Amino acid sequence: MNQVQLTLHSEYALRVLLYLGSRHGEIASTKEISSAFGISKNHLVRVIQTLGDAGYLHVIPGRGGGVSLAMEPSLIRLGDVVRKAEPNFRIAECFDAERNTCVIAPVCSLKPVLNEALNSFLTTLDRYTLADLLAGGAQRKLSRVFTMIATNGHRV
Repeated sequence: MNQVQLTLHSEYALRVLLYLGSRHGEIASTKEISSAFGISKNHLVRVIQTLGDAGYLHVIPGRGGGVSLAMEPSLIRLGDVVRKAEPNFRIAECFDAERNTCVIAPVCSLKPVLNEALNSFLTTLDRYTLADLLAGGAQRKLSRVFTMIATNGHRV
């Protein structure tokens, strides 16, 4: 069975925020975050640019630079992050007017149902903030995991 899945850009955006949220107030390098998750540094640079442009991150350029949260975790709504990272959220071909080749699109009643499902998905994400993901000891646990990865070089 196929699964509905966020793009890597959105997924990585959420991971970057979790990483920085777990290190409250600290500046982290792109290399450090890339290593922690085992993801491409080049891809991560684009994600960080998206988050910086949206106002979620302070980006300090240059060799000694890095990134940190630009706002309190309680102000970072997950639905907003996904919307910024997925500006052209299309869950089916018919959502793309330029590339849609579906022959039944003009008379299909599926698109409004899919649109409602997408809105429900985003509405659920809107109920949560980065602070919610870091609550109940999660921030401390994440920090320990990232420290272990940095120290031992392996993921949990």
